Amino acid sequence: MGKETDSNEVAPQGDSASVNGVRKTTSKLSTLASKYSSPATTPVQSNNSFKNSTEKFDTSDTDSTNMADLAPSLLEFDQDIVGGNLAEFLQHAQGLGGEIAEHAALIRKAFGAQRNFLAVATRYAKPNDAEFQKLLTDTANAINEIQQFREKRRASPVFNHLSGVSESIPALAWVTIAPTPAPYIKEMNDAGQFYTNRVLKDFKDKPGHAEWARSWVALLTNLQTHVRKHHTTGLVWGKQPYAGGGAVPPPPAGGPPPPPPPPAFDLDLDNLNVSDDRAALFQELNRGENVTKGLKKVTSEMQTHKNPNLRAGGVVPEKGGASANHTSAPKAPTVKPPKLILEGKKWVVEHQIGQKELKIENVEMNQVVYMFGCKNSTIQIKGKLNSIVVDSCIKTAVVFDSLVASVEFVNCRDCQTQVMGTVPTITIDKVDGLQMFLSKDSLQVEIVSAKSSALNVMVPQASGDYAEWPIPEQFKTTIGPKGLVTISTESVGV
Repeated sequence: MGKETDSNEVAPQGDSASVNGVRKTTSKLSTLASKYSSPATTPVQSNNSFKNSTEKFDTSDTDSTNMADLAPSLLEFDQDIVGGNLAEFLQHAQGLGGEIAEHAALIRKAFGAQRNFLAVATRYAKPNDAEFQKLLTDTANAINEIQQFREKRRASPVFNHLSGVSESIPALAWVTIAPTPAPYIKEMNDAGQFYTNRVLKDFKDKPGHAEWARSWVALLTNLQTHVRKHHTTGLVWGKQPYAGGGAVPPPPAGGPPPPPPPPAFDLDLDNLNVSDDRAALFQELNRGENVTKGLKKVTSEMQTHKNPNLRAGGVVPEKGGASANHTSAPKAPTVKPPKLILEGKKWVVEHQIGQKELKIENVEMNQVVYMFGCKNSTIQIKGKLNSIVVDSCIKTAVVFDSLVASVEFVNCRDCQTQVMGTVPTITIDKVDGLQMFLSKDSLQVEIVSAKSSALNVMVPQASGDYAEWPIPEQFKTTIGPKGLVTISTESVGV
């Protein structure tokens, strides 16, 4: 099954490149693994031991005595990712058994390594590069094991299952990505969906396989949401100095309490009687004319229109002798060089200014395009690829043929996109102004928008023209017998 393809699809070749690194980041993790790990590899668990692999991680640091020491992001990771999506995925994998279950045991191991790494990172300050690399060793080894498992089973009837995970598991390398780790996770998830979509198609009549595929995609999708919420611009480290050693430190033992805060910032909310202070304030106001008795009278010498010396003196200088007219010169914006290059399976298009003839041709279905910081530019993408992400672009137009997954616009302004073939999903987040020109074959598209305005869908008509339909921006919510009911409304002038 792994070698069969539809006539209009070409299965990605050279997948062994993903073993050495689907992205440069993954390659770096693999290098770290070989540098800091022992030659021995962990054997794959058999089906008999898989049941044990679905048990909860050893999160001894999350008992009631240590909960206060854990970062909120780690607690949420344990609850939502480990205890939620991952547990559901492992349950579906166990139900399918065989190589899928064996592979899932390695996936559980990888997320365990991620969790242990986050336990360190959220408590301690970022160490030096050598110690940082040691901390990544377990994650790198786990990713490599998952990909090697797939490489050795190319003739397997569940090769697409194994590939869907292997192509997207480098998403765990988000901890090395800055300043946009969440979009990186989405790119990896999209890369894996080339194969999970094949699973949905080829195994639609076999129970359990569709649930397995959807639960894996949901796991990475919610990981992306978690990272966007807690680590928006990169991994957020703790504050305690890291002692080193490359292993996960135990929870801190009980010791003397930390020193009290400085008196100037010691605000005792329990003893702060707000009502008494408010009553005193009203009592002062109720004094009427007597309220001004405590004010100091302004004499003629203090008034600038009656004292020429004050007018001649100008503005009173700031304390410390600082010049009142001293202002720092604004920094010139940094101009970064334009970039259009294929890195692994990712086309990177960055900092293109005023370029109207950009083209990417001969794309493959497992490739993605990532655009960042472009302005007043137009790009045309020929062929069918996996997905497109347009991030922080202004007055940029994107024309493409067809996509396997989606096109996403994030933090953009006054942009346009045109689909010549088909696209399943258009995702819009924090965008002010976007025109979407659809083709006759793409009218089944799903458009998901959030925190955006001035969105218009251009729908082709029989006459050859386009009908412009705006996406609602105003909504009305009412309370119904079963909960809230929200409908779109038109703006009402006053």
